[in-house]
Amino acid sequence: MKISRRSFLKWCTASAAALGVTKLELDRLESVVLAAETTPPVIWLQGSGCSGCSISLLNSVEGTTVEDLLINKISMKYHHNLMAAAGDMAITSINNTVAQYDGRFVLIVEGAVPTANNGMYCVLGEKDGRPWTMLDAVKQLGPKASYVIAAGTCATYGGVPKLGANPAVIKKLDTEILYGQTKNKIINLPGCPVHPYTLTKTIIDLLLYGMPALDSEGRPTAYYKSSVHSMCPRRGTSGAKQLGEFGCYKSQGCKGPQTYNNCPLRQWNNKVNWCIGAGHHCIACSSKDFLANPIYKFV
Repeated sequence: MKISRRSFLKWCTASAAALGVTKLELDRLESVVLAAETTPPVIWLQGSGCSGCSISLLNSVEGTTVEDLLINKISMKYHHNLMAAAGDMAITSINNTVAQYDGRFVLIVEGAVPTANNGMYCVLGEKDGRPWTMLDAVKQLGPKASYVIAAGTCATYGGVPKLGANPAVIKKLDTEILYGQTKNKIINLPGCPVHPYTLTKTIIDLLLYGMPALDSEGRPTAYYKSSVHSMCPRRGTSGAKQLGEFGCYKSQGCKGPQTYNNCPLRQWNNKVNWCIGAGHHCIACSSKDFLANPIYKFV
C-alpha cells in the first residue's frame, strides 16, 4: 500500500486540528516525508485480545473514510483483521517488508503475548513449514523495528488475558520478552482500548522528533502525566450516592485517583463523552492493576 508524498501531506494538513499538530510541526513533518520515498511502513500484530484497539482507531477517524485511510494514508503492510491478504500471502508481506525496510519500520503490538508451550496458544500463521506464533513474531520483528509500540493494556501489562491462573503464561512485552533487545525503548500506550488520539499522535511524534519522553513505565508523559482524578470536572464536588448521579464517584469505587490517562481531556467517539461524564466511575483500564479487583461491589 503506497502513498504519494503530496497526498500524505494534504491529509496531514486537513487532520492537523483534530490531531493537535501545529503549523510548525507540519512544516517539519513535510521535510521528513519529502526526504523519504514512502511513509514509514507499519506492521501491526494482534495477539491475545479482543481487537478493541483496532476498532477504537477505526471508529475515530475524522475527515476521511476508513478505506481511504488504509489505502491512501497509512503504509500499513500487515494487519490480519484489516488487510485483504490471508495465509501465506499475508505472512509473505511481513517478510518482504522486513527485507526491504529492515530497521526502518514501526512495529505495533496489540494484545497479549502467550509464552507457554513456546507460544503455541496464539498462532499467527505458518512460516518455514512450522506454526509461527505471536511469541515468534515479536521476538523476531521487535529487534529489527525502528520503534515498537505496545498498543493497549493487554500489550502493555497483559490485561484481561493475564488475569487469574494465567495458563498461557502471558508476559509483559517490554520487561519480560523483549527487554534490552529493541533499538529504542518500547513505547507503552495502555488503555482498554488505547485512545486513538494517543496512538495516532504518538506515531506522528515519532516521525517528527523520534522517541518521546517516557515515564518509568514506558508511557509517553504527554498523555499519561496526570491522573484521571486530577483532571476530572467532578473533583471537589459532593460525593454521589449512586452511579448516574452528578458528583464525585470516589465512594462508588472510582479508580481515577490512581489511574493515569488523558480521558477527561480527549474523551471518546470524537469527544462525545467519557466514562465519568456518562455516569460511571473510572475502572482503571489503563492501569497495570486493571480488573485485579472487581469493578462493582454488591452489598
